[in-house]
Amino acid sequence: MTPSAGPPVAARFGGARLIDADTIRAATPWAALIEHLAHAFAADDAVVPPRHHHVVTGVDAGPAHASTLLLMPAWRPGGSVGVKLVQVAPDNATRGLPAVHATYLLSDATTGVPRALLDGDALTLRRTAAVSALAAQRLARPDAQRLLVIGAGRLAPELAEAHAAVRAYAEIVIWARRAEAAHATAAAIAARTRVDVRVATDLDAAVGAADVVTCATLATTPLVRGACVRPGTHVDLVGAFKPHMRESDDALLQRAAVWVDTREGACREAGDLTQPIASGAFDPAHLRGDLTALCRRPAGLRDAGAVTLFKAVGTALADLATAERVVAVLDAADR
Repeated sequence: MTPSAGPPVAARFGGARLIDADTIRAATPWAALIEHLAHAFAADDAVVPPRHHHVVTGVDAGPAHASTLLLMPAWRPGGSVGVKLVQVAPDNATRGLPAVHATYLLSDATTGVPRALLDGDALTLRRTAAVSALAAQRLARPDAQRLLVIGAGRLAPELAEAHAAVRAYAEIVIWARRAEAAHATAAAIAARTRVDVRVATDLDAAVGAADVVTCATLATTPLVRGACVRPGTHVDLVGAFKPHMRESDDALLQRAAVWVDTREGACREAGDLTQPIASGAFDPAHLRGDLTALCRRPAGLRDAGAVTLFKAVGTALADLATAERVVAVLDAADR
């Protein structure tokens, strides 16, 4: 089933829908999802407790290799309650498996009756890319022409496609550590976006030539160096969700106007912030704001020569809003 064919009818288990990846994609075209998330963040009317973060014990692995279990709850009083269960296994690439596996349960907040069980992987891919594009819609220059995607995981094509929905890029450039993965990702992005796509081999040069950089990796050493970023560039950091991980260096944090999806989560969990804060290289008081503040301010407030940076660690509000959107689309199709 392709997105152009409309949302398929979801299966049910008891009273709850079972919603697969194809259904989620069909129900969340980028423009509609990005607009829906903008309203959800601006309203800020959901309860979002801190997510539970556990290292899966009993596995012979150091911090860079151990699996992580995340439990991400959120609810809207009088509406829905949702929780995502996520397991991240960094070494899965060596096993030929995706690094992230997730399931999402959406229930009635008042009665507790399950409404839907959604493919959490697809939900995460869609909401993560949409949040990234939402921030770029507000922070990237309107005349941005070249998008650089760093990383070749499952999120890379989603990011490229979502970003292409908010800016008319003339070229998309891919960089990844493994050339074969970069070329495969470039082919997938070209098929989805109809934009010229090429593979870069020199990362610093690619960063220096980009108008927008989106980075989604599990890197533990910086990939995007502030010295390489030219004025007017927007940098979007999606990966590196643990304190020992990092995609950017101190110089970039010190140059950029820094925004985050959530202050508490980013300053507690994201190595791109926790490390420079701990060393004294970056003062968290210099954060410009979170995604709620960004969505509430008038569009177009940007110094053309400024470097902007958006760091996301993921928030359950985005999961809840996306799941509600999917179920609402399917409910409307049933009527």
